[in-house]
Amino acid sequence: MIRSLWTGATGMDTQQTNIDVIANNLGDGRLTTSEGYIIEPQIVIPENTTSISIGQDGSVDVFLDGESTPNQVGVLELAMFSNESGLRSLGRNLYAETDSSGGPIVGIATEDGFGSLAQGFLEGSNVSVMEEMVNMIAGQRAYEVNSKSVKTSDEMLQMTNNLI
Repeated sequence: MIRSLWTGATGMDTQQTNIDVIANNLGDGRLTTSEGYIIEPQIVIPENTTSISIGQDGSVDVFLDGESTPNQVGVLELAMFSNESGLRSLGRNLYAETDSSGGPIVGIATEDGFGSLAQGFLEGSNVSVMEEMVNMIAGQRAYEVNSKSVKTSDEMLQMTNNLI
């Protein structure tokens, strides 16, 4: 059994895809996501594969038992949409096209602005948890001060009305 995990980040922020190859899971060695969805176009990994390598351009190379040079078995294609925010989220990093997203523009990584792939990397978060907590506390304090000033102003107006 071969188990190879590959994670690549796409052009969308924090979007990543896990790709699994479990040769004896499907019986035919097709490249799938970690949830078992078959990658399109289909890429078949030979049974005597000892390791898998995915290049920045999406090329899928395998090292076969007893061979020292890689054999290319396919190329991963990437898809862009004219309106990425129009995609419908299906969960688990899966998206479906909608009328507002437009149709997919399919291409190869490193060509025509499609970006590149990185095997074995996870996309880091661009959010600092500590900074966001400090900003949240500051916002909460500002709200609290404003709320108290409105309450004080209301009490002053009420006292003025009572004096008249």
